[in-house]
Amino acid sequence: MAAELAVITPALNERDNLVPLYQAIRAVLDGIDWELIIVDDDSPDGTAEAAADLARRDPRVRVLRRIGRRGLASACIEGVLSTTAPYFAIIDADMQHDERLLPEMLRRLKTDGLDMVVASRAVPGGSDEGLDGGYRKGVSGLGRRLARMVMGIELSDPMSGFFMMRRDVFDSLVRRLSGIGYKILVDILASADRPLRVVEIPYTFRRRRAGASKFGGRAAVDYLLLLLDKRLGGIVPPRFVLFCLVGGSGVVVHMAVLFAAFRGFDVRFEVAQAIATVVAMTSNFWLNNILTYSDRRLRGSAMLRGLISFYLVCSVGAVTNVGVATLLFQEFGSWILAGLAGTVVGAVWNFALSAFATWRRPGPSA
Repeated sequence: MAAELAVITPALNERDNLVPLYQAIRAVLDGIDWELIIVDDDSPDGTAEAAADLARRDPRVRVLRRIGRRGLASACIEGVLSTTAPYFAIIDADMQHDERLLPEMLRRLKTDGLDMVVASRAVPGGSDEGLDGGYRKGVSGLGRRLARMVMGIELSDPMSGFFMMRRDVFDSLVRRLSGIGYKILVDILASADRPLRVVEIPYTFRRRRAGASKFGGRAAVDYLLLLLDKRLGGIVPPRFVLFCLVGGSGVVVHMAVLFAAFRGFDVRFEVAQAIATVVAMTSNFWLNNILTYSDRRLRGSAMLRGLISFYLVCSVGAVTNVGVATLLFQEFGSWILAGLAGTVVGAVWNFALSAFATWRRPGPSA
Protein backbone atom coordinates (compact mmCIF):
# COMPACT_ATOMS: atom_id res chain seq x y z
CA MET A 1 0.00 0.00 0.00
CA ALA A 2 1.29 3.48 -0.90
CA ALA A 3 2.18 5.72 2.02
CA GLU A 4 -0.22 8.47 3.02
CA LEU A 5 2.53 10.52 4.67
CA ALA A 6 6.18 10.81 3.65
CA VAL A 7 8.56 12.14 6.29
CA ILE A 8 11.56 13.73 4.57
CA THR A 9 14.72 14.17 6.63
CA PRO A 10 17.86 15.69 5.06
CA ALA A 11 20.96 14.26 6.70
CA LEU A 12 24.59 15.32 6.73
CA ASN A 13 26.77 13.61 9.34
CA GLU A 14 23.76 12.43 11.36
CA ARG A 15 24.62 8.74 11.75
CA ASP A 16 24.06 8.63 15.51
CA ASN A 17 20.66 10.31 15.29
CA LEU A 18 18.99 8.11 12.68
CA VAL A 19 17.93 5.17 14.85
CA PRO A 20 16.41 7.35 17.61
CA LEU A 21 14.62 9.42 14.95
CA TYR A 22 13.25 6.31 13.24
CA GLN A 23 12.08 4.84 16.55
CA ALA A 24 10.37 8.08 17.55
CA ILE A 25 8.59 8.44 14.20
CA ARG A 26 7.49 4.81 14.22
CA ALA A 27 6.00 5.27 17.68
CA VAL A 28 4.02 8.46 16.97
CA LEU A 29 2.76 7.41 13.52
CA ASP A 30 1.30 4.09 14.62
CA GLY A 31 -1.91 3.54 12.63
CA ILE A 32 -0.83 5.84 9.79
CA ASP A 33 0.62 4.62 6.47
CA TRP A 34 3.98 6.37 6.43
CA GLU A 35 7.44 6.23 4.95
CA LEU A 36 10.70 7.82 6.05
CA ILE A 37 12.95 9.16 3.30
CA ILE A 38 16.49 9.91 4.44
CA VAL A 39 18.35 12.16 2.00
CA ASP A 40 22.08 11.87 2.65
CA ASP A 41 24.58 14.27 1.08
CA ASP A 42 27.38 11.69 0.96
CA SER A 43 28.23 12.12 4.64
CA PRO A 44 31.74 10.97 5.56
CA ASP A 45 30.58 9.70 8.97
CA GLY A 46 28.65 6.70 7.60
CA THR A 47 25.16 8.23 7.64
CA ALA A 48 24.21 6.51 4.36
CA GLU A 49 25.30 3.11 5.69
CA ALA A 50 23.30 3.57 8.89
CA ALA A 51 20.27 4.64 6.85
CA ALA A 52 20.64 1.63 4.54
CA ASP A 53 20.75 -0.67 7.56
CA LEU A 54 17.43 0.79 8.75
CA ALA A 55 15.95 0.37 5.27
CA ARG A 56 16.92 -3.32 5.21
CA ARG A 57 15.05 -3.85 8.47
CA ASP A 58 11.98 -1.77 7.62
CA PRO A 59 10.83 -1.25 3.99
CA ARG A 60 9.08 1.96 5.05
CA VAL A 61 12.54 3.53 5.26
CA ARG A 62 14.12 4.65 1.98
CA VAL A 63 17.52 6.21 1.34
CA LEU A 64 18.37 8.81 -1.27
CA ARG A 65 22.12 9.35 -1.44
CA ARG A 66 23.40 12.39 -3.34
CA ILE A 67 26.94 12.51 -4.70
CA GLY A 68 28.60 15.83 -5.54
CA ARG A 69 25.63 17.91 -4.32
CA ARG A 70 24.89 19.52 -0.99
CA GLY A 71 22.26 21.76 0.54
CA LEU A 72 19.29 21.18 2.78
CA ALA A 73 16.74 22.89 0.51
CA SER A 74 17.68 20.93 -2.60
CA ALA A 75 17.83 17.72 -0.55
CA CYS A 76 14.27 18.33 0.65
CA ILE A 77 13.06 19.02 -2.89
CA GLU A 78 14.57 15.78 -4.20
CA GLY A 79 13.17 13.88 -1.24
CA VAL A 80 9.65 15.13 -1.88
CA LEU A 81 9.90 14.37 -5.59
CA SER A 82 10.91 10.79 -4.81
CA THR A 83 7.61 9.96 -3.11
CA THR A 84 3.99 9.60 -4.27
CA ALA A 85 2.49 10.27 -0.83
CA PRO A 86 -0.24 12.97 -0.89
CA TYR A 87 1.21 14.58 2.25
CA PHE A 88 4.79 15.13 3.29
CA ALA A 89 6.62 16.50 6.31
CA ILE A 90 10.07 18.04 6.53
CA ILE A 91 11.89 17.30 9.78
CA ASP A 92 15.55 17.58 10.78
CA ALA A 93 17.49 14.43 11.58
CA ASP A 94 19.05 15.87 14.74
CA MET A 95 15.97 15.29 16.98
CA GLN A 96 15.51 19.02 17.67
CA HIS A 97 12.07 18.99 16.08
CA ASP A 98 9.24 17.46 18.09
CA GLU A 99 8.03 14.48 16.07
CA ARG A 100 5.03 14.09 18.40
CA LEU A 101 3.34 16.92 16.46
CA LEU A 102 3.20 14.90 13.23
CA PRO A 103 -0.23 13.24 13.78
CA GLU A 104 -1.83 16.59 14.71
CA MET A 105 -0.25 18.29 11.70
CA LEU A 106 -1.64 15.61 9.40
CA ARG A 107 -5.09 15.84 11.00
CA ARG A 108 -5.17 19.62 10.53
CA LEU A 109 -4.13 19.34 6.88
CA LYS A 110 -6.83 16.78 6.14
CA THR A 111 -9.72 18.38 8.02
CA ASP A 112 -9.15 22.16 8.00
CA GLY A 113 -8.68 22.82 4.29
CA LEU A 114 -5.07 23.92 4.73
CA ASP A 115 -2.11 23.87 2.37
CA MET A 116 0.54 23.71 5.08
CA VAL A 117 1.01 23.35 8.83
CA VAL A 118 4.14 24.94 10.28
CA ALA A 119 5.62 24.12 13.67
CA SER A 120 6.57 27.48 15.12
CA ARG A 121 8.92 28.56 17.88
CA ALA A 122 7.56 32.10 17.80
CA VAL A 123 3.83 31.72 18.54
CA PRO A 124 2.54 31.58 22.14
CA GLY A 125 3.50 28.25 23.63
CA GLY A 126 6.53 27.83 21.36
CA SER A 127 10.16 28.15 22.36
CA ASP A 128 13.62 28.17 20.78
CA GLU A 129 15.41 27.11 23.93
CA GLY A 130 17.36 24.49 21.98
CA LEU A 131 19.33 27.16 20.13
CA ASP A 132 22.85 27.57 21.47
CA GLY A 133 23.23 30.92 23.19
CA GLY A 134 22.07 34.44 22.51
CA TYR A 135 24.00 34.75 19.25
CA ARG A 136 22.12 31.91 17.52
CA LYS A 137 18.81 33.22 18.81
CA GLY A 138 19.66 36.71 17.59
CA VAL A 139 20.61 35.47 14.12
CA SER A 140 17.43 33.40 13.92
CA GLY A 141 15.34 36.41 14.92
CA LEU A 142 17.08 38.57 12.31
CA GLY A 143 16.40 35.94 9.66
CA ARG A 144 12.70 35.98 10.51
CA ARG A 145 12.56 39.77 10.26
CA LEU A 146 14.39 39.74 6.92
CA ALA A 147 11.96 37.19 5.49
CA ARG A 148 9.00 39.28 6.57
CA MET A 149 10.54 42.58 5.41
CA VAL A 150 12.15 41.49 2.12
CA MET A 151 9.58 38.91 1.00
CA GLY A 152 6.47 40.15 2.79
CA ILE A 153 6.00 36.79 4.52
CA GLU A 154 3.65 37.19 7.47
CA LEU A 155 4.44 33.91 9.20
CA SER A 156 5.79 34.28 12.74
CA ASP A 157 8.52 31.69 12.11
CA PRO A 158 9.39 31.53 8.38
CA MET A 159 12.79 30.13 9.41
CA SER A 160 11.18 26.95 10.73
CA GLY A 161 12.55 23.76 9.25
CA PHE A 162 9.65 21.66 10.55
CA PHE A 163 6.40 21.68 8.56
CA MET A 164 3.90 19.50 6.73
CA MET A 165 2.37 20.20 3.32
CA ARG A 166 0.03 18.86 0.68
CA ARG A 167 1.95 17.31 -2.19
CA ASP A 168 -0.32 18.76 -4.92
CA VAL A 169 0.37 22.30 -3.66
CA PHE A 170 4.10 21.61 -3.68
CA ASP A 171 3.89 20.30 -7.25
CA SER A 172 2.18 23.52 -8.35
CA LEU A 173 5.18 25.64 -7.33
CA VAL A 174 8.18 23.29 -7.46
CA ARG A 175 9.52 24.67 -10.75
CA ARG A 176 9.79 28.14 -9.21
CA LEU A 177 11.85 27.00 -6.22
CA SER A 178 15.42 28.25 -5.96
CA GLY A 179 16.70 25.32 -3.92
CA ILE A 180 19.38 27.55 -2.37
CA GLY A 181 20.74 27.00 1.10
CA TYR A 182 19.01 25.74 4.20
CA LYS A 183 15.63 27.48 4.46
CA ILE A 184 13.24 25.55 2.24
CA LEU A 185 10.14 27.02 3.93
CA VAL A 186 11.02 30.58 2.91
CA ASP A 187 11.68 29.32 -0.62
CA ILE A 188 8.26 27.65 -0.79
CA LEU A 189 6.32 30.60 0.63
CA ALA A 190 8.07 33.10 -1.64
CA SER A 191 7.56 30.90 -4.73
CA ALA A 192 3.81 30.36 -4.38
CA ASP A 193 1.65 32.23 -6.90
CA ARG A 194 -1.02 32.76 -4.25
CA PRO A 195 -1.02 33.15 -0.48
CA LEU A 196 -0.94 29.66 0.97
CA ARG A 197 -3.45 28.62 3.61
CA VAL A 198 -1.12 28.10 6.54
CA VAL A 199 -1.57 27.55 10.25
CA GLU A 200 1.20 27.62 12.83
CA ILE A 201 1.24 25.40 15.88
CA PRO A 202 3.67 25.90 18.77
CA TYR A 203 6.53 23.60 19.63
CA THR A 204 9.70 23.68 21.69
CA PHE A 205 12.91 23.51 19.70
CA ARG A 206 14.94 20.88 21.53
CA ARG A 207 18.67 20.60 22.03
CA ARG A 208 20.57 18.53 19.51
CA ARG A 209 20.85 14.88 20.56
CA ALA A 210 24.20 14.11 18.88
CA GLY A 211 26.56 15.58 16.32
CA ALA A 212 27.31 19.20 15.51
CA SER A 213 25.18 22.04 14.20
CA LYS A 214 25.49 22.89 10.49
CA PHE A 215 24.91 26.59 11.14
CA GLY A 216 27.74 28.89 10.13
CA GLY A 217 28.79 31.66 7.78
CA ARG A 218 27.93 29.59 4.73
CA ALA A 219 24.35 29.09 5.94
CA ALA A 220 23.96 32.85 6.49
CA VAL A 221 25.32 33.66 3.02
CA ASP A 222 23.07 31.06 1.41
CA TYR A 223 20.07 32.58 3.16
CA LEU A 224 20.91 36.04 1.81
CA LEU A 225 21.37 34.53 -1.66
CA LEU A 226 17.93 32.93 -1.40
CA LEU A 227 16.31 36.24 -0.43
CA LEU A 228 18.12 37.97 -3.30
CA ASP A 229 16.98 35.33 -5.77
CA LYS A 230 13.36 35.61 -4.67
CA ARG A 231 13.44 39.42 -4.63
CA LEU A 232 15.03 39.60 -8.11
CA GLY A 233 12.49 37.12 -9.45
CA GLY A 234 15.18 34.79 -10.77
CA ILE A 235 16.08 37.26 -13.56
CA VAL A 236 19.58 38.01 -12.26
CA PRO A 237 21.49 35.16 -10.57
CA PRO A 238 21.99 36.13 -6.90
CA ARG A 239 25.51 34.77 -7.05
CA PHE A 240 26.26 37.31 -9.80
CA VAL A 241 24.98 40.13 -7.58
CA LEU A 242 27.27 39.00 -4.78
CA PHE A 243 30.15 38.66 -7.25
CA CYS A 244 29.60 42.27 -8.34
CA LEU A 245 29.44 43.49 -4.74
CA VAL A 246 32.76 41.79 -4.08
CA GLY A 247 34.08 43.45 -7.25
CA GLY A 248 32.95 46.81 -5.87
CA SER A 249 34.94 46.19 -2.72
CA GLY A 250 37.90 45.39 -4.99
CA VAL A 251 37.68 48.88 -6.49
CA VAL A 252 38.01 50.35 -2.99
CA VAL A 253 40.97 48.08 -2.23
CA HIS A 254 42.59 48.97 -5.56
CA MET A 255 42.32 52.72 -5.00
CA ALA A 256 43.55 52.48 -1.42
CA VAL A 257 46.64 50.47 -2.40
CA LEU A 258 47.30 52.72 -5.40
CA PHE A 259 47.13 55.83 -3.20
CA ALA A 260 49.40 54.29 -0.55
CA ALA A 261 52.01 53.10 -3.07
CA PHE A 262 51.98 56.10 -5.41
CA ARG A 263 51.50 58.96 -2.97
CA GLY A 264 52.68 57.40 0.28
CA PHE A 265 55.76 55.47 -0.85
CA ASP A 266 56.51 57.42 -4.04
CA VAL A 267 56.37 54.29 -6.23
CA ARG A 268 56.22 54.89 -10.00
CA PHE A 269 52.60 55.03 -11.15
CA GLU A 270 52.86 52.01 -13.48
CA VAL A 271 54.33 49.89 -10.72
CA ALA A 272 51.85 51.18 -8.14
CA GLN A 273 48.97 50.40 -10.53
CA ALA A 274 50.26 46.86 -11.07
CA ILE A 275 50.61 46.27 -7.33
CA ALA A 276 47.13 47.63 -6.68
CA THR A 277 45.67 45.43 -9.43
CA VAL A 278 47.22 42.24 -8.02
CA VAL A 279 46.17 43.11 -4.44
CA ALA A 280 42.59 43.90 -5.56
CA MET A 281 42.32 40.65 -7.56
CA THR A 282 43.65 38.71 -4.58
CA SER A 283 41.11 40.40 -2.29
CA ASN A 284 38.31 39.62 -4.74
CA PHE A 285 39.37 35.99 -4.97
CA TRP A 286 39.51 35.61 -1.19
CA LEU A 287 36.08 37.20 -0.64
CA ASN A 288 34.46 35.27 -3.50
CA ASN A 289 35.92 32.04 -2.16
CA ILE A 290 34.40 32.73 1.27
CA LEU A 291 31.12 34.38 0.26
CA THR A 292 30.06 33.99 -3.38
CA TYR A 293 31.25 30.40 -3.72
CA SER A 294 31.04 29.29 -0.10
CA ASP A 295 29.47 26.01 -1.24
CA ARG A 296 32.46 25.34 -3.51
CA ARG A 297 35.14 26.82 -1.29
CA LEU A 298 38.67 26.00 -2.33
CA ARG A 299 41.16 24.87 0.29
CA GLY A 300 44.81 23.87 0.43
CA SER A 301 46.59 23.44 -2.89
CA ALA A 302 43.29 23.89 -4.74
CA MET A 303 43.17 27.45 -3.43
CA LEU A 304 46.54 28.29 -5.00
CA ARG A 305 45.48 26.81 -8.35
CA GLY A 306 42.21 28.68 -8.09
CA LEU A 307 43.98 31.97 -7.38
CA ILE A 308 46.19 31.57 -10.47
CA SER A 309 43.18 30.74 -12.67
CA PHE A 310 41.32 33.74 -11.20
CA TYR A 311 44.26 36.01 -12.11
CA LEU A 312 44.14 34.71 -15.68
CA VAL A 313 40.36 35.05 -15.98
CA CYS A 314 40.36 38.60 -14.61
CA SER A 315 43.29 39.60 -16.84
CA VAL A 316 41.34 38.51 -19.92
CA GLY A 317 38.27 40.23 -18.47
CA ALA A 318 40.22 43.47 -18.16
CA VAL A 319 41.28 43.26 -21.80
CA THR A 320 37.67 42.56 -22.80
CA ASN A 321 36.49 45.50 -20.71
CA VAL A 322 38.92 47.90 -22.37
CA GLY A 323 38.22 46.55 -25.86
CA VAL A 324 34.44 46.89 -25.59
CA ALA A 325 34.69 50.33 -23.97
CA THR A 326 37.07 51.59 -26.66
CA LEU A 327 34.88 50.31 -29.47
CA LEU A 328 31.73 51.92 -28.05
CA PHE A 329 33.51 55.20 -27.34
CA GLN A 330 34.71 55.39 -30.93
CA GLU A 331 31.22 54.56 -32.17
CA PHE A 332 29.08 56.78 -29.94
CA GLY A 333 31.52 59.23 -28.34
CA SER A 334 30.08 58.83 -24.83
CA TRP A 335 32.75 57.91 -22.33
CA ILE A 336 30.14 57.23 -19.62
CA LEU A 337 28.20 54.76 -21.78
CA ALA A 338 31.41 53.16 -23.00
CA GLY A 339 32.85 52.85 -19.51
CA LEU A 340 29.70 51.33 -18.04
CA ALA A 341 29.27 48.89 -20.92
CA GLY A 342 32.89 47.78 -20.65
CA THR A 343 32.52 47.28 -16.91
CA VAL A 344 29.36 45.17 -17.32
CA VAL A 345 30.90 43.01 -20.06
CA GLY A 346 34.04 42.54 -17.98
CA ALA A 347 32.01 41.60 -14.90
CA VAL A 348 29.91 39.07 -16.82
CA TRP A 349 33.05 37.59 -18.38
CA ASN A 350 34.80 37.29 -15.02
CA PHE A 351 31.74 35.77 -13.39
CA ALA A 352 31.09 33.21 -16.12
CA LEU A 353 34.69 32.16 -16.64
CA SER A 354 35.65 32.06 -12.96
CA ALA A 355 32.61 29.89 -12.22
CA PHE A 356 33.85 27.47 -14.87
CA ALA A 357 37.62 27.67 -14.39
CA THR A 358 38.08 28.59 -10.73
CA TRP A 359 35.05 27.39 -8.79
CA ARG A 360 33.80 24.60 -11.01
CA ARG A 361 31.35 22.36 -9.16
CA PRO A 362 32.98 18.98 -8.49
CA GLY A 363 31.47 16.09 -10.37
CA PRO A 364 30.29 12.80 -8.86
CA SER A 365 32.94 10.75 -7.17
CA ALA A 366 33.08 7.08 -6.37
